[in-house]
Parts: sequence; structure tokens; C-alpha cells
Amino acid sequence: MESGNRLGEYLRARREILTPEDAGLPQTNRRRVQGLRRDEAASLAGISTEYYLQLEQGDDPHPSEQVLRGLARALQLDEHATAHLQRLAHPGSGRRRAAPEGERASASMQNLIASWTNQAAFVQGRLMDVLAANPLAMALSPIYTPGVNGLRAAFLDPTMREFNRDWDDMVARTVAGLRALVGPEVDDPDLTQLVGELSVRSADFRRLWARQDVRPKSSGVTLLQHPIVGPLDLQYEKLAIAGTEGQTLVIFHAEPGSESAAALRRLAETIPAAPAEEDERELTPPVSIDSKRRQL
Repeated sequence: MESGNRLGEYLRARREILTPEDAGLPQTNRRRVQGLRRDEAASLAGISTEYYLQLEQGDDPHPSEQVLRGLARALQLDEHATAHLQRLAHPGSGRRRAAPEGERASASMQNLIASWTNQAAFVQGRLMDVLAANPLAMALSPIYTPGVNGLRAAFLDPTMREFNRDWDDMVARTVAGLRALVGPEVDDPDLTQLVGELSVRSADFRRLWARQDVRPKSSGVTLLQHPIVGPLDLQYEKLAIAGTEGQTLVIFHAEPGSESAAALRRLAETIPAAPAEEDERELTPPVSIDSKRRQL
């Protein structure tokens, strides 16, 4: 995890991944640093090099809005990254509460996704633990089984590189989504443990986490390779669940009339029918996610 100088670390991370060509600066053959130099970033932001150095060193953790706008322009931050920069510089007075121990999906949410037979759906906790899933989601992949941590699976389960045809894009948006979800103000021991474990065990995770990309979970298309029904191009929706501490409803669905829609129907046909007496039960038993999350 980062040190207490989160603003400075963020500025340094974004400066180091921005090339001179990206910034419209002349390229030279005598550069000794990765990305922009501090004096270049300072010039682009309209501030002195000395003041920029103070910002990276944490000597001024609360720069003005004018300075922040200049930094966002210099580092070519999009709207989400700019909002994150502003939260780092001017955090709220209170810290967001960590997810309660024994995080659960509500019974009503479990019943809702259980009623969907043409869409794979699952509920994800704040740190990407699967809390509940419908049968089609679990048939889509074992990583959508309650109790599995999606972030850990993405980086440590070798089958994910075969299952996700867009693995590189998938893990990049997953890490950026986690950054956006936890925000700058959370000191969560479970998050520290998860990031520490993945940083030790996965060079890909270390690289992506160090970039400090911030992109909220949203909608898009993911490319999968299922062992039974073959390639699937699925649209996904990630919807925040109101009244929870960061839980997300994730839905996979196919374009109507497409080959993927037909393949998804074939996959649904492989799922055994539930006994009639279970119709009114919850989809899955409530899953409690504690600090010792399932290891892969």
C-alpha cells in the first residue's frame, strides 16, 4: 500500500507514465527518467519546479483549485482521474466506513438474480468478493461462485488468461475500478492484505497498481472463451447497489439475435433444473466474507 503522501504518490505515478510525445514536448536522446521530468510537469502546469517538488514530497497536501486544474491539464487526466486528484488534495472530513465484517448480499437481491435465466448475474462486495450468484453466472465460470475473490482470481488463477480473451484489458479495468471504488480515504486492513498479497505474487498486479489508474465500474463488452459453448462476446453492466458499502450488481448479457446469445442459451440448458421445493428458497446460502478470504 502507499504511504501517507497519497497526493505526491499520485502525481509521481501519473507523471512517470506520460511521455514527452504525449505532452507535445520535443524528444531528446539524453533523458534519464521515465516519463516527464518534474520541471516539465511543473512548466505544463504553470507552477514553479520548486513548488511542484513540494507537492510530490507532500509538503503542501492541499493545493488550490487553480493549481489542481493546472496539474490535471499537465498530466492529461480525464474527468475521473481529475476528481480523484481533487479528493486526494481535499479529502472529506470523515472517512468512509469499511465494509462490515461478514459482508452479505441481501435476500431480496439474491431472489432477484435467481429469477433471471437469460442473464448471468452476481453480487460483488467492495473488495470484489462474490457474495451471491445465479446458476448461469456459476455455469459461465467458477470464479463467479460465492466466496471467490474476483481480483485474486483474475491475477492468480492461470485459467483466466484462457477464459478472458481480453485478459489484459480486463485486469487493467478491474484494478482501476477497485481504485475508484475504495477512493483515497480508506484505511482498510483487508484491502491492505489483498493488495500486499497480490503485489508479492503477481508482477502484472504490481505494475497496474503502481499506475494508479482510476476508472469507476461501468458498462462495456468482455470477450470470453467458454470450454463448453465456445467464444462469447458479452455486454456487462456494473450497477452500484443502494444502501450498501460498495456492493455492485454485475450482469452479463448478449446482443439479441447474436451467436453469443445462442451460445448463452445453450449454456443455460446445461444447468440442472432446481427441485420445485427450492423455488422459494434463497438462491445461495448467505455468504460471509471475513478477512481470511478464499485463496486460489
